[in-house]
Amino acid sequence: MMIHEITSLVEPYKARKRIGRGRGSGHGKTSGRGHKGAKSRSGWSEKLAREGGQLAYFRRIPKRGFSNKAFATTFYVVNVRDLEKHFNAGETVNADSLIAKGLIRDTELPVKVLGSGDLTKKLSISAGKVSETARAKIEQAGGSIELSMKTTWKRPAAGAKSKKK
Repeated sequence: MMIHEITSLVEPYKARKRIGRGRGSGHGKTSGRGHKGAKSRSGWSEKLAREGGQLAYFRRIPKRGFSNKAFATTFYVVNVRDLEKHFNAGETVNADSLIAKGLIRDTELPVKVLGSGDLTKKLSISAGKVSETARAKIEQAGGSIELSMKTTWKRPAAGAKSKKK
């Protein structure tokens, strides 16, 4: 017998268990919740990480050190080969045109152009960042690059005097 032959004989859904419908139903009185206590009452829920008195797993693992991951800038990445494939010569490449072509999702993150692939078309590119290999390929094809990323505060160089008095 095959599984599709079994499932054709079975009802399409299982009837839900009707609790609290009297003792004759087999699920009356306490409705399968036992006697008293928090679990027997409505509104009770257990925390996901709770392990019944045992020290929680996330508390057993040591936390050491520091990570700069929270401060990293993430980008939408577009390669030069994608620009070659989706744009015609002389076109302007910016976040809006990349969204229209389906290469990036939205303007939430800045765009970074990477140098994978070849470029033969002259394009005017406006992006947050451009890698050195991509810059060389774009300029070799006769294109221009405009960096549009907002610069954030940077720590002054060691030994530099502060203007604040």
